[in-house]
Amino acid sequence: MFSFGLLGGPQSFDPLVLLVIALGIEAGLATLPGFARLAAVPPRLAGHLVSALDAKLNRERRSEMDRALRGAVVALGLAVMAASLGWAIAWLGQNHHFGWIIELGLMIALIDQGRRYANIRAVATAFSAGHLEAARQALGRLVARDPGHMDEHGVARAAVESAAEGFCTGVVVPAFWYALFGFPGLAVSAAAAVMNDVLGHRTPRYRAFGMAAARLNDILMLIPARLAGLCVAVAAVVAPTAKPGRAFATMIRDASRHRSPNLGWPVAAMAGGLDVALAGPRQYAGLTAPDPWIGGGTARLGGRDIRRALYLYAVACLVNAGWVAALVLVRLGLS
Repeated sequence: MFSFGLLGGPQSFDPLVLLVIALGIEAGLATLPGFARLAAVPPRLAGHLVSALDAKLNRERRSEMDRALRGAVVALGLAVMAASLGWAIAWLGQNHHFGWIIELGLMIALIDQGRRYANIRAVATAFSAGHLEAARQALGRLVARDPGHMDEHGVARAAVESAAEGFCTGVVVPAFWYALFGFPGLAVSAAAAVMNDVLGHRTPRYRAFGMAAARLNDILMLIPARLAGLCVAVAAVVAPTAKPGRAFATMIRDASRHRSPNLGWPVAAMAGGLDVALAGPRQYAGLTAPDPWIGGGTARLGGRDIRRALYLYAVACLVNAGWVAALVLVRLGLS
């Protein structure tokens, strides 16, 4: 870990051990009433800040170049702010009694592992009960698209895709950057994700202003996304009815077909592992995007496929925690 001299303080607590604890606690507390709302506070506050800067600086009367430069300044400024705040929190955890509790609490809030599982399970439960509208409402908490006009197969596909994409963005990305750079790395990756959610849209309003935020998020996801796909493929080895060989092959063959340069890796691994077809044509704000299919299986997914994806997701989370635990053992062996 590149710790910037933070390790070894008088109240030091090994950050990698803290990461393993955070992954376990977040998974265990995900179903507690009010936990999801409490954990959403830091990302929501960051989202409000980004939205305020967007309203102030992204005026349509300005030129594309001007808006692109302003967007770049916003992306760089917020990344530096997040790194500075992350460094302060990490320093607090290493140098003050119980300071690590603050770091642990924020880590739990910025990891979306058990909460994603609980939300997808809500979709599966409503779907299996035959309540399509309730399944759509539950899905609305997971995807940016409007699920109101999705048929039952579209709802099921979107839920499975959310499992793959959420595993990457909410589990592997924060774990990877925390393992590499400690809380500053996690804070910057979380800030980039929020900026991408608010600004990284392919619309006339955000094409220029959100370009830097989207590219920063793409860069930070470059390695973790491929690691996430690998974790899903490895999880398919032990997940019942999953096909690990097809997961690897589909990931290599179809990852580039996804509209995201990174999310195609876990989505393709999930599609291959479950032997289904994901992505494909979809609607955004009344417009149909002719996206290609990923995977060679059936696109007519149902509730059973959502539950199979949940099992694969859970095993992949264990694989992710496993490589972090392995790093802990390596560090203990070297110390």
